[in-house]
Amino acid sequence: MQPRGLLMIEHRLIERMIILIDKEIKKIENTQEVNHSFIDIAVDFIKTYADRTHHGKEEDILFSELSKKKLSPADMNLMQELIQEHILARATTTAIIEASAAHQKGDTAAISLIVEHLRKLVTFYPKHMEKEDQTFFPTSMTYFSDAEQQTMLEEFWEFDRKLIHEKYKSIIDSLEE
Repeated sequence: MQPRGLLMIEHRLIERMIILIDKEIKKIENTQEVNHSFIDIAVDFIKTYADRTHHGKEEDILFSELSKKKLSPADMNLMQELIQEHILARATTTAIIEASAAHQKGDTAAISLIVEHLRKLVTFYPKHMEKEDQTFFPTSMTYFSDAEQQTMLEEFWEFDRKLIHEKYKSIIDSLEE
């Protein structure tokens, strides 16, 4: 398996969550009620899986290794664009958290903000993942030898192995404060 294969497998799970978020948007619009349990699960998924796990592998490993290569201007620009998109996804997720908290405190106007920001994710992720799957990942792999790709894949697995410990240590640290 190439490193892009693992990243593309992760995309398929993210797509499934995006479908669920889209269904939840429709429920909110029809009922004007927010299922905060769903929002919490979706936010945790986006923050932990899509951002920290998936984008983490891209930024901390793939993009880091690519930055050591002589990329074409087009590939360098695309990588920078993807990084900016990751930043946008993080900001959107933070906005969902804030709007959800406001709604839980009684701000009914926050419902429209929740929907707006959830919709941004539903619009954003499919285009972002298609750009990576169809354009960036295939091209980026050409910069690496088979041995380098295998090493990167091993780094991806090690990254995942450490992540669960990082997440729950952080939770315990925050509870202890």
